[in-house]
Amino acid sequence: MPVLIGIRDIPKSSIHIIRPSGELPMSATSSANATRKTPSILIAAAGEDDRWKEAMVARLQDANIVTQYENYDPKTIDFALLWKQPQGLLKSLTGLQAIFSLGAGVDHVLSAPSLPTEVPVIRLEDAGMADQMVQYHLYAALHFMRDFDIYARQQAKADWTQHDVARISKCRVGVMGLGALGAAVATALTQLGFAVSGWSRTMKAIDGITTYAGAETLNEFLGQSDILVCMLPRTAETEGVLNGNTLSQLPKNAAVINAARGAMIVEADLLRLIDTGHLRGAFLDVAVTEPLPESHPFWDHSKIRITPHIAAATRIEESVDQIAENIDRISRGETPRGLVDRKTGY
Repeated sequence: MPVLIGIRDIPKSSIHIIRPSGELPMSATSSANATRKTPSILIAAAGEDDRWKEAMVARLQDANIVTQYENYDPKTIDFALLWKQPQGLLKSLTGLQAIFSLGAGVDHVLSAPSLPTEVPVIRLEDAGMADQMVQYHLYAALHFMRDFDIYARQQAKADWTQHDVARISKCRVGVMGLGALGAAVATALTQLGFAVSGWSRTMKAIDGITTYAGAETLNEFLGQSDILVCMLPRTAETEGVLNGNTLSQLPKNAAVINAARGAMIVEADLLRLIDTGHLRGAFLDVAVTEPLPESHPFWDHSKIRITPHIAAATRIEESVDQIAENIDRISRGETPRGLVDRKTGY
């Protein structure tokens, strides 16, 4: 019969604690925690500063958190949380460890003339936006596939004409940009029954989706997109990528959906191709100038639907969790998630 021995019966000199590989001894961990600096965080969020601060204070109760409108010493700021920040703000923040973008895009940060060269820029990964983007694009794609654009114009004329319902599997959707949000949209469209292909700068593999990569395949990709979805990040290479030349590669009667950035499309070229009948219409959540000027021809065009940049809003709760986790990673000397490659712009 086995003899049960209590831990009190074992001499202390005989006890050896075995730790997982890489784990610091308790004394070392306690020392590291004791010397860890309390982070100082600045928020500049285009009028939403107080909402972000409230959420960050609740999530990081031991941090020093200020908004751009409060008194603070810029030299003491470790982390900047930015969305359309004032020009020149970054120039005074000489002690930054990282910059966080408070939205899906990072062009507002990367284009700042005072952006420090060596400070990492971190983007949000999803933060509740994927589901919203999927919902928006399913709605917009069905708008064209089910001829709701045609019925809207008929309603204005009290026209009761019915049209045959197309097979969804025959409707080819091309998703341009296969990052986290683009991949989510492409996958959802495939699951609904659309024939989906995708294009990106580098090759991506997504189940059920035919993928293309590189400038040499762009025209082939466009040529089989009855509905083109733009999900590209804004970079120097993507600005104006949808112009008269590229949009003309789309099949006749194709439609364009853009909820990425307005700068991707040359608006005059899009209007011309719609008015001359090559393109069926457009569903646009973004514009080159926002808010869209009242005099802009998009507003009252019967073949263009406008929404005011609402396809996907950043959810603050999910975002602050990501930011807090990345601040903790940085404090431990680890690589943060969502690190932006400045060469590619995303």
